[in-house]
Amino acid sequence: MGSLIATPVLGTDPIEIGANRITPRPDLAMVSVATPRGSETELAAALKSGFGLDVPDATGSTQSDDMFALRMTPDQILLVFSATDLSAEGFVKSKLGGAGYTTDQSDALMVLDLDGPLTRAALERLCPVDLHDNAFPVGANARTIMEHMGATIHRVSETEFRLIAAGSSARSFLHAVETSFHLLPEA
Repeated sequence: MGSLIATPVLGTDPIEIGANRITPRPDLAMVSVATPRGSETELAAALKSGFGLDVPDATGSTQSDDMFALRMTPDQILLVFSATDLSAEGFVKSKLGGAGYTTDQSDALMVLDLDGPLTRAALERLCPVDLHDNAFPVGANARTIMEHMGATIHRVSETEFRLIAAGSSARSFLHAVETSFHLLPEA
């Protein structure tokens, strides 16, 4: 009898559309951290000492090395970082020392990294968030709807955006993003 082998639903190969790239990121772990009532100061101190992260503001993110903290709700942060093993939640929990409630979201959510000169134009076809530099600078983060699916959009750099959506709709979500790129006259 054979062993089960985990296979990323979208694979790992980037999709090239002209000079643009859509990259599935199954190598990223996502752990949500909820703030216990009245413990905002303790959680902020634990994030700083454990990961070198500040608590992000309502529409932003913070970064330390390859870990990002994204504000999801007033009392919840999503930590996104490289992890190749199954102990992402244990790793976060040990660093926080009980200052936050943790839940591993790595199997429930999926990540697409988009990069290239037409990325913002492709996203503007899908996303009701104003993505221009002044309104959505590097580090900005927003929860939104794309093609009737809930998503989080995070601006990682001038041309790179990270999309986080439900893993259960990964193929539909990827199809919507790819189609948006292909419908651009410049693509």
